[in-house]
Amino acid sequence: MSDTVIEVSISVKAATEVDDGLVEAFSRLIPQLSSSSPPPTAAELLSIIDNPNSVLFIAELDGDDDARSVVGSLTLAFYRIPTGLKAWIEDVVVDESARGLGVGEALNVAAIDESRQRGAKNVSLTSRSSREAANRLYQRLGFEPYETNLYRFGL
Repeated sequence: MSDTVIEVSISVKAATEVDDGLVEAFSRLIPQLSSSSPPPTAAELLSIIDNPNSVLFIAELDGDDDARSVVGSLTLAFYRIPTGLKAWIEDVVVDESARGLGVGEALNVAAIDESRQRGAKNVSLTSRSSREAANRLYQRLGFEPYETNLYRFGL
C-alpha cells in the first residue's frame, strides 16, 4: 500500500468586491465559527471591504478541475493609538473540508505581511483555549501568549 500525497495550492487575497459567491461563502463559513452570529449580508461585507482600516482576506483552493472556492477567511483591523499603529486579527475561519491543508497558516501570514507593510507595531488576536490546533498554529507562527485580562462589555 502506498501513501497518497495530495498537493493543494492555496491562494489568499484581499476581497475587493462582493458578489453572490462571496455572500454564499460566508453563509457557509460563519456557522462554523459561531453559532450565535448570523452570516454577514452583502452590505455588511461591503462595509468591511470599503473600510480603509480593515482587510477581508479570503482563501481559495485550486483543485485539479481548476475550480476555485472560498475555503477560509480572516479579517484584519487596524487602529491608531498614541503609542502607534496596531493590528488585530478577528474571525479566522477555515471550512471543515479544508482544515489541515495550510489554509489558516496562509491567511495569517497574509495578515502579518499586510500589518508589516502598513507599519503596525504588532498584530494581536485571541483564541479560545479549546481551539487547540489554532493555538498551536499561532504559536508556530511566532505569536506569543500575552499576560493580560480581557474584559468585554456587552452592548
